[in-house]
Amino acid sequence: MATFTNQALLTYNDTRTLSNITTGQLTESLSVIKDSLQTSYSAGDRITYLLSVVNSGTAERGNLTVTDDLGAIVPKGGTSEVCPLVYESGSIRSFLNGAPQPAPQVLSESPLTVAGLTVPAGGCLLLIYTAQLCAFAPLAQGSTVVNTAVVTGDGLSEPLTASYTLYVNEAPYLTVEKTLSPLSVSANQRITYTFLISNYGNADADENANAVITDTITPPLTDLTVTYNGAPWTESAEYTYEPGTGLFTTADGEITVPAATYTTAPDGTVTTIPGTVTLVVEGTVS
Repeated sequence: MATFTNQALLTYNDTRTLSNITTGQLTESLSVIKDSLQTSYSAGDRITYLLSVVNSGTAERGNLTVTDDLGAIVPKGGTSEVCPLVYESGSIRSFLNGAPQPAPQVLSESPLTVAGLTVPAGGCLLLIYTAQLCAFAPLAQGSTVVNTAVVTGDGLSEPLTASYTLYVNEAPYLTVEKTLSPLSVSANQRITYTFLISNYGNADADENANAVITDTITPPLTDLTVTYNGAPWTESAEYTYEPGTGLFTTADGEITVPAATYTTAPDGTVTTIPGTVTLVVEGTVS
């Protein structure tokens, strides 16, 4: 929306006088709305964006270009912009008043630039496309990814902009890795299983997460000893074990894993350092 002013000059008998100044606003017949199928994100997520360009005027608006910055930011300590989002090539779709249209012309994928767009009078052009979170996406609690689309073209008094904000998911994300030592054993030999539980999420996996390890140990073990981060565990208190079947189960809430930490390099790359705990189960092969 642009503001304009106007003032008249009256002259008579070598006299000049000015009128008052009138002020008006020039409303734009085009508007743009940015939306997404997602409201939050985790590392590597695929995001679907919807961009609507609406023409409320009585004349067709053509030669329009849409540019999406894909969340471009200058990382702390960096000197150039990086994009937390990567456009998925060939994903863009176009709909005019709900009817599918030929794929629009993509001039650039970073930033995403789509040209040659036309919106008829009273029409709505909808662009749908996907982008994936990459290594530049911030993951710490409170992080956001804000991307902005800009519409330019003939007859626009100024560019139109629309932004959408994604909020990082604040939750634990656990993985488990199991190793065996030694790899070759015989009956009546001691054997050790080590479970490394890692948290790649930005929130602690506390007792309310109810993390439980269940493992049917084959062949079953006898004379079981269990340690958690080096501290001994007691059967029936922290875990249960059925020697006949080899079923080993930790008690609800006994496994807790601290949140990951994150570092950002000068080039904007985010590195995840997971929180970890170690569970060790040792016994004699039956």
